[in-house]
Amino acid sequence: MTELVVVRKEGLYCVPGDFYIDPWRPVPRAVITHAHSDHARVGHEHYLAAADGVDILKARLGDIHIDGLPYGERILHNDVAVSLHPAGHVLGSAQVRMEYRGEVWVASGDYKVEADGTCAQFEPVQCDTFITESTFGLPIYRWQPQRDIFSDINQWWQRNAEEGRASVLFCYSFGKAQRILHGLDPDIGPIICHGAVQALNQAYRDAGVRLPPTLMVGDVADKADLRRCIVIAPPSAGSSPWIKRFGDYSDAFASGWMQLRGARRRRGVDRGFVLSDHADWPGLMQAIAATEAKRVIVTHGSIPTMVRYLQQTGLQAGGFDTEYGNEDDELPATDPANTAAADTIDTVTVTVSAPESAVGHA
Repeated sequence: MTELVVVRKEGLYCVPGDFYIDPWRPVPRAVITHAHSDHARVGHEHYLAAADGVDILKARLGDIHIDGLPYGERILHNDVAVSLHPAGHVLGSAQVRMEYRGEVWVASGDYKVEADGTCAQFEPVQCDTFITESTFGLPIYRWQPQRDIFSDINQWWQRNAEEGRASVLFCYSFGKAQRILHGLDPDIGPIICHGAVQALNQAYRDAGVRLPPTLMVGDVADKADLRRCIVIAPPSAGSSPWIKRFGDYSDAFASGWMQLRGARRRRGVDRGFVLSDHADWPGLMQAIAATEAKRVIVTHGSIPTMVRYLQQTGLQAGGFDTEYGNEDDELPATDPANTAAADTIDTVTVTVSAPESAVGHA
């Protein structure tokens, strides 16, 4: 079996193609799966990304030499056929398919399998070897349907508005914030966004994503509106003078890490909403099965646990050590449950089957 991708000090390297995937050190040619800071960094000579993600990458990285490739379109580079396919993570996120001499590898980047209306839905891609993330690669991570989470958020906001105080929801400013905005009920009250969020909202709107009207706090003429608004802000805003403008408020944090015992307490917020833009354990297993890959390489996250489980199911599995996983403001919370959950792997039964959407996939 040809080793199409190996790990170098600069990042994941496609050997016959002579390019890197989400490199963490400057390289001549980089294929970028999405614009989160742990996957997209400055300093590369040339960037290739999904066409849907080009504007986001420019907004975050500045003046870069970048080409956009429409989903599913193939280009040939050094005899390697490269195509990008939806990852369902954030706007413009992509999996990288590489075909060389009849062998196909796919690097997933970050992904989730539940469609959310703010980015192209995850597309299973058949391959021989699948390089998968494992951010939430433990059996304890099982997400509720997002409609239930959005219902909880709107009810929390409604109660706070009726009691005359603002609702401040902390979340990652790129992707998570826009996903939450997409699920809010604007009839409850004004929606105010921190500048870090508002700057990215326009890129989503320009891409055709429906978002409700949003304001900056300086745009609010009637201060009474601040007592019934919801505020979408990055966690870093919680310790800044900016947050004091909202007076008496109730706060919450939206993250997959909120499923861990004690995570909400350590964040010091009133509420925790379990909402992640990464696949949960069943989602990871579903995605892996849909690829029909015989070999799986696990990256950033719960590598040993997933590798052991996949080996038990009969797959050839191993891991890559990478520098991914530290997105700007959604860092993993340390919790004893994380270690304890790993010990439950042998007793957890997981249904591994391809989703209906996998029928007829590339």
